[in-house]
Amino acid sequence: MDRIRVVIVDDEPPARFKLRTFLEDDTRVEIVGEAGEGLEAVKVIEEQKPDLVFLDVQMPELDGFEVLEALDLDHLPRIIFVTAYDAYAVRAFQVHALDYLLKPLDRERFETAMRRAAEALKVADEKQGERARETAAELRARQGPLQRFLVRSRGRLWFARTDQIDWIEAAGNYVTLHVGDETHLVRGTLKDIAERLDGDRFARIHRSTVVNLESVRELQEWSHGDWLVIMKNGTELRLSRRYRDRLPGTLGG
Repeated sequence: MDRIRVVIVDDEPPARFKLRTFLEDDTRVEIVGEAGEGLEAVKVIEEQKPDLVFLDVQMPELDGFEVLEALDLDHLPRIIFVTAYDAYAVRAFQVHALDYLLKPLDRERFETAMRRAAEALKVADEKQGERARETAAELRARQGPLQRFLVRSRGRLWFARTDQIDWIEAAGNYVTLHVGDETHLVRGTLKDIAERLDGDRFARIHRSTVVNLESVRELQEWSHGDWLVIMKNGTELRLSRRYRDRLPGTLGG
């Protein structure tokens, strides 16, 4: 078997140093990257495509569970969570983590986790993608309405807050966020994203369109039961009669 490609993610330099020291003593391992916060972690993991990630739970920007959700679920590495709190350890297993380590890190417990990881990586896991999708669904259910999108643009990662978005358009397995004069492509289907948005603020008006109700200026009757939704910036969007009853209050007509 090839050496296990490992990424270390922790916002505390001493914890990263200790993990690095443990891993450097293991001849089965090749350390291919490190990160000290969530956004950096997503970038490093996607670039390096490691077999195994030691992932801190509490970090700036994105916590460990949010990092997991932001990754490509079809190429998800095995995860060993690192945490100072037992409660997070329980949740780690609920999202199909391979193992967890409690801080302060202990070499004997680390070696136990590495043995488990090495054994797991020897076996092709045909259900890894299926479990990853279950993981994402579980994470979303705990997080409540979506508050922000992680946007990839010109080699950088950043957040677009949902309250800044005027409307969202389907684009296959992606969606286009319309934020003022800018557009941003984000991975995810419109159906899944619409279900995660705040229903008091956002409404689906067409099979391919969701609007921020705060960005709507007016409605105009159009044709065959359909209406036009006029946005505050002048954009005209179609309100399908199929979705009229989903609009809250007077917009439902």
